[in-house]
Amino acid sequence: MPNSLSPANLRLEATALWKLAWPVLIGQLATVGMAVADVAMTGHTNAAELAAVSTGAAIWSIVVVTVVGTMMAMNTLVAHEVGAGSTERIPHLVRQGLWKGLGVGLVAALLANLATLLFDHLQLAPEVNRRASLFVHFISIGLPPFACYRALYGYSTSINQTKPVMVIALLGLAFNVLVNWLLIFGKFGFPEMGGVGCAVSTGISMWLMLGAMLLWMRIAPAYRSTYPFTHWEWPHWPEIRPMLQLGLPIGVTYFAEVSAFGAVALLVARFGVVEQSAHQIALNFASLVFMVPLSLGIGMVTRVGQAMGEGDARRARAASWVGMGMSLAFAVLSAAFIALFRHQIAAAYTNDLAVQATCVTLLLFAALFQLSDATQVAAACAIRGYKVTRGPMLIQLFAFWVFALPVGCLLGLWQGMAAAGFWIGLVLGLTIAAFLLTAYLRTLSNARVAEGKTA
Repeated sequence: MPNSLSPANLRLEATALWKLAWPVLIGQLATVGMAVADVAMTGHTNAAELAAVSTGAAIWSIVVVTVVGTMMAMNTLVAHEVGAGSTERIPHLVRQGLWKGLGVGLVAALLANLATLLFDHLQLAPEVNRRASLFVHFISIGLPPFACYRALYGYSTSINQTKPVMVIALLGLAFNVLVNWLLIFGKFGFPEMGGVGCAVSTGISMWLMLGAMLLWMRIAPAYRSTYPFTHWEWPHWPEIRPMLQLGLPIGVTYFAEVSAFGAVALLVARFGVVEQSAHQIALNFASLVFMVPLSLGIGMVTRVGQAMGEGDARRARAASWVGMGMSLAFAVLSAAFIALFRHQIAAAYTNDLAVQATCVTLLLFAALFQLSDATQVAAACAIRGYKVTRGPMLIQLFAFWVFALPVGCLLGLWQGMAAAGFWIGLVLGLTIAAFLLTAYLRTLSNARVAEGKTA
C-alpha cells in the first residue's frame, strides 16, 4: 500500500485502532478498578490495614502484571494468523495457549507465596507483616484462572472481538466491589476480614471472569469459525515452547517496570505507614490512568500484527505511529488532570490528612511521567506486533534496574527524600525507556518497509 501514510489512511487507522481500543480500555479500567477498589475501600478502615494491603498488593502487582506480559504472546500469534488468513491454526494455538496459561498461573501462585518471605526483612510492624502475607496467600488463588483468562483475552481481541472482554471485566468489577463490601466490613453476617477480605474477593473474581469468558465463547456466533473446544488436546511442548520464547521476554519486560515500582513500595515501607500509604495511593491512581495508553497499545499489537501477517509493512508502520500519537495526546490531558486535581484525588482515597498531604506531592511526579509512560508502552506494544520481544525487554531492564531504582535508592534512602526520591528515579527510568523504545521502533519499522519482511 503506497498510500498507507496518506492523511486519509491515517484517519482510517486511527478510527480502526480506537474501535479496537475503547472496549479494551473499559475492560482494563474495570480490571484495574478491582485493585483501586481494594485500596480505596480498605483506606476507610485504618492506616495499618491499608499499609498491609499496600504491601501485599506490591507483590501481587509484580506477579500479575508479569503473567499478563507472558500471556501476551497469544495476541501477537493470533493477529498474525488472522492477517495471513490462516484461521484454521487458531483453535490449536488457543488450546496450547490455555495449557501454557495453566502452567504459568501455577508457577506464579507459587512464586507469589514464596515472595511473602521478603516481608520478614522489611522492618514491618508484626501485624502489618501478618496481614500482608494473608492478603497474598488468599489472592493467589486467582492466578491460575487469570492466566488462562488472559490466553482467551488475547485470542478474542486479536480476532477483533474486544467488547466481550469489556463486559466480562465490568462483571468482575461489580462482583469484586460487592464482595469487598461484604467481607471488608462484615456486612449481612459475613466475617469482618478487613484487607484480607478484598484478597478473597479478587481471587474469586478471577475464576468468575474465566467462566464467563468460556460461556461467551460457547454461545457467541463470532467465535464459531475459530472455536477452540471442538476436541480435547494434550499439551504439546514443541508448540508451547515458541509461545514461551515469545511471551517470556514480554513478561520480563513487564516485570522490569512493575518490579521497580513494587520494589519502591517495599522500600518505602521502612519510612512508616503514612509514606507507604501515600505511595500506594499515588501509584494506584497512576496505574488507573495508565490503562488508556496500555489499551491503545493492546490494539496496536492487533493492528500491527494483522498488517504484518498480510505482508503490509507500510500499514504496520502507519499503525505504529498513529498509536503513538494517540497515546501522547491522551498523556497531555492526563498530566494536566492529575496536576490540577491532585488534592481531590488524595481525599477520595483516604480521610487521613497526613497521608493526603504526602500523596499530593507524589501525584505531581505521577503527572510528570505521563508523557514518557504513554510513549514507552505504545512503542513497546507496536514492537511486539512485529514479533520482536527481546529488544524491549533489555531496554526496560536497563531503564528501570540500572537507572530508576539505583537513583531512587540514592535520593530516597541516602539523601533522606523518602518516597519523593524514589519517584524522581521512576520518572528518569520511564523517560529513558521512552527515548530508547521510540528509537528502536523507528529503526525496526523502517527496516521492515525497506526489506519487505513480514516476520
